[in-house]
Amino acid sequence: MSDAPQISGWTHLYSGKVRNLYRPAEGPDDRMLVVASDRVSAFDFVLEPAITGKGALLTELSLWWFDQLAGADGGPEIPNHLAGIEPPAEVADRAMVVQRLDMLPIEAVVRGYLTGSGWVEYQESGTVCGIALPSGLSDGDRLPEPIYTPAFKAELGEHDENITFERSIELVGAEPAIDLRDQSLAIYTRAAAIAEAKGLILADTKFEFGVDDEGALRLADEVLTSDSSRYWSLEAWQTGATPKERMASFDKQIVRDWLAANWDKQGTPPELPAEIVDRTVARYRELLETMTA
Repeated sequence: MSDAPQISGWTHLYSGKVRNLYRPAEGPDDRMLVVASDRVSAFDFVLEPAITGKGALLTELSLWWFDQLAGADGGPEIPNHLAGIEPPAEVADRAMVVQRLDMLPIEAVVRGYLTGSGWVEYQESGTVCGIALPSGLSDGDRLPEPIYTPAFKAELGEHDENITFERSIELVGAEPAIDLRDQSLAIYTRAAAIAEAKGLILADTKFEFGVDDEGALRLADEVLTSDSSRYWSLEAWQTGATPKERMASFDKQIVRDWLAANWDKQGTPPELPAEIVDRTVARYRELLETMTA
């Protein structure tokens, strides 16, 4: 991506949809610098314009969640990829220095509520990612229990692919696949309880994991942010009469909804209006302030 800045002591390695990765310019190659840009993506496209301040907001929320899951909430420690090193000053507010991991090619998705692509599939077949659900559910309903619906991570510019748990075993092996599933469901349950205590619903989320040099599984990338999760107002969900009222979101659903209404998913996506950009960053900021208060 053209907006990857030059950073003293680090060499640009790769740019994904919204993050830029760097390796040390000199010395051991066991660390990486992850810099969250202000780019925003939806439906697997990077959109224009960027959302100013987004990278810093997501990084601060990720670091808060990593801290909670490392035991600050009183629960067991979930190993993560943070290296315990301060990032360079020029990107300090939107960067993390992390351990270099062997990243697994699976997005570990957990859904606690029925919505989005899951709702579309459910209307057609009564399933979500092939998992049968009870009949009579509505858009925005809480599921009887959270479900694990992994996806295969696509290359930049390609679409992620929903896969079965059996397919995840074929990709990474039985033991790692079981560990991914169990860790993801446990983290979701724990995070959902923390969010609910703040007046928020964690409707769904996706995690990424890597393996360190000792073979241990570590939570990586961003975690439980407005980009990787759906957050709703608990009060609105309890009192809303329609799906839109129930699912008052604190994430990029604002962007998804505008695109769905103004683009047929053919060719290049249209530019986001200033009003959508402003509303999105305001909701990201409100989520951060609510969670960390």
